[in-house]
Amino acid sequence: SLTNQEPVTEVIRQSLPASLELGVVALLLAAVVGLAVGFSGIARPEGKLDLAGRLYGIGTYALPPFWAAMVVQLVFAVWLGWLPVGGRFPPTLLPPEGSGFYLLDSLRSGLATGEWQLLLGSVRHLVLPAATLGLLLSGIFANSLRLNLRRTLGSDYVEAARSRGLGEARVVLRHALPNALLPVLTITGITVASLIGGALLIEVTYSWPGIAFRLQEAIGQRDYPLVQGIVVVVAGLVVLVTVLVDLLVAVLDPRIKF
Repeated sequence: SLTNQEPVTEVIRQSLPASLELGVVALLLAAVVGLAVGFSGIARPEGKLDLAGRLYGIGTYALPPFWAAMVVQLVFAVWLGWLPVGGRFPPTLLPPEGSGFYLLDSLRSGLATGEWQLLLGSVRHLVLPAATLGLLLSGIFANSLRLNLRRTLGSDYVEAARSRGLGEARVVLRHALPNALLPVLTITGITVASLIGGALLIEVTYSWPGIAFRLQEAIGQRDYPLVQGIVVVVAGLVVLVTVLVDLLVAVLDPRIKF
């Protein structure tokens, strides 16, 4: 690194756990909320609930991440004072030692000592950035599940299951939903790229010391070795996740062969 004369690998090692922790929690939240919203309008297509789900999917995907993050900060941190406005850990406490994943490290420390202040501080600082990023990405899952599930419900094998006298709930859960989730799983790999792009703006807005925040600092300081190292690591993560998702889809769907 041209800025602090540290090895690029050391800078990445210190900041990558923060980004992975934020990204995993945000992706899980996006999947849960998005799939729930996408599934909610199946009972009455084109109804009010289905229309609300479509508007939610389009709206959350279209919101600029930096603007949404500032609005969330203003409401929940400044006006209500429920959560910290930024940072990753309370400045009055020493961060937990270990892997660099504060949630896991503070949980292990709490189990060992019985003190849960570290875990509470980690969770409080993680809630706003993870919720903001997760809700912004949840629209992708909501729209994808809705479209694929509606197409699957019109398939011949679903009609055959109905003709055998199966209940609608069983037809949806046992026959339509598993096949509709396969394209959603594929989109999960693509979402990783969007996750990294959104994380850059989220980390900068919330002062989250992750790899995207380090990339923004390196670009501003023209620290080209650090920029190159971070880009290589991010590209490698995107390729790795995409390959793993493709392999998982092939395992779940016997029609796919490599």
